[in-house]
Amino acid sequence: MAEQDNGAHDGTAPGGGAPHIDATALDEAVRFTSDLIRLDTTNRGGGDGTEREAAEYVAARLAEAGIEPLLLEKAPGRTNVVARVPGADPAAPALLVHGHLDVVPADPGEWQVHPFSGEIRDGVVWGRGAVDMKDSDAMVLAVVRAWARAGVRPARDIVLAFTADEEDTAQYGSGFLVAHRPELFEGCTEAIGESGAFTFHPGDGRRIYPVAAGERGTAWLTLTAGGRAGHGSKINRENAVTRLSAAVTRIGEHTWPVRLTPVVRAALTELAGLYGVPLPDLDADDPAALAAGVDDLLARIGPAAALIAPTVRNSANPTMLDAGYKVNVIPGRARAHVDGRVLPGGEQEFTDTLDRLTGPGVDWEHLHHEIPLQAPVDGPAFAVMREALLHFDPGAHVIPYCMSGGTDAKQFSRLGVTGYGFMPLRLPPGFDYQAMFHGVDERVPVDALHFGTRVLDRALRAL
Repeated sequence: MAEQDNGAHDGTAPGGGAPHIDATALDEAVRFTSDLIRLDTTNRGGGDGTEREAAEYVAARLAEAGIEPLLLEKAPGRTNVVARVPGADPAAPALLVHGHLDVVPADPGEWQVHPFSGEIRDGVVWGRGAVDMKDSDAMVLAVVRAWARAGVRPARDIVLAFTADEEDTAQYGSGFLVAHRPELFEGCTEAIGESGAFTFHPGDGRRIYPVAAGERGTAWLTLTAGGRAGHGSKINRENAVTRLSAAVTRIGEHTWPVRLTPVVRAALTELAGLYGVPLPDLDADDPAALAAGVDDLLARIGPAAALIAPTVRNSANPTMLDAGYKVNVIPGRARAHVDGRVLPGGEQEFTDTLDRLTGPGVDWEHLHHEIPLQAPVDGPAFAVMREALLHFDPGAHVIPYCMSGGTDAKQFSRLGVTGYGFMPLRLPPGFDYQAMFHGVDERVPVDALHFGTRVLDRALRAL
């Protein structure tokens, strides 16, 4: 892949380049990514995980640059790192930059390379966390260390947070920090974190960079069906398994109505313009007409629809079943789990729909519940991020989008911090970034890390 950076590889660029993003900074972004991957921070959920080694590594790299880190734990080994980089104007609102240190499990037997090797092969860094999100942690470290070497100060304070437990409930990570150390984020009004500003190739020569300005809320559910226990050979009209199965089927087959948030509306409008497709009436009062118009637009923009389609509706996907202990015994109770995701403004609709779909004899409750988010796409922060991307890839297109899942931004929003997903990577055609998340053979090109470091530096200094 030929990297377009509008300037030389020492980091200089016409019209506001950054000579401090030199070979040392670019090499550090790659080396730190590899080093962090080699530190196994697998989060198996339920408190089973440890981020301590990675947190100590991050803290050491910050301390080497004269940035004082704090290591904070709710439980032994579940370690977070927080530091503040002073800005030129201490009275200005602060910016939070956050990334998580934990990763999901990986089975070495399924991978081409060992998932915790951090191997660099043919210009690509391999391993669990290569895109989710030790690469981003590494780029942030490389940028702030480059600033320290060159005496660069950002316009405002930048608070760095490297968190534990993002891949589960965040109770040991951002949730713990927000609840018990909110003073560390004093003055923060905006934040950037995962996962946006990656290259999406729709297959028609265009390059699209989606910047996250929203997240669906998390609604992980437990369904419990009650019934009458009995012998498997007897007729039983109060079978808990039957009741649960019917509820799960109704939930899995339900078609949710279209619900357009401001972020999704903006994304649809920009993509329609980009592809020269007529924009349907996004204010249609008739739900069927609205759904038909939006679904038709998504069909006409081709592969680019994948960025938007998961976020025009709420969703609920059954994922786990648990019932019985012996084939000839009808259990008196059966359980299922559902992964629900809720758009901003869609909470009541979600609750009412689940009440109706579960039906009699089946109760449901939240196993884990997090709020949906949305951020302005017409303000100066989004404009800065758009400009930074286009500066280094002037032929590209930047659009807002809503993440189908969630990040630590949900926790930090409780402190009044508006969050964006902006951890830039320029990726080659055929590289399926979203499939790398929690997938086998996770990897990131070295060129993508170089590009991301340059863009991140420019954006952070301008935000």
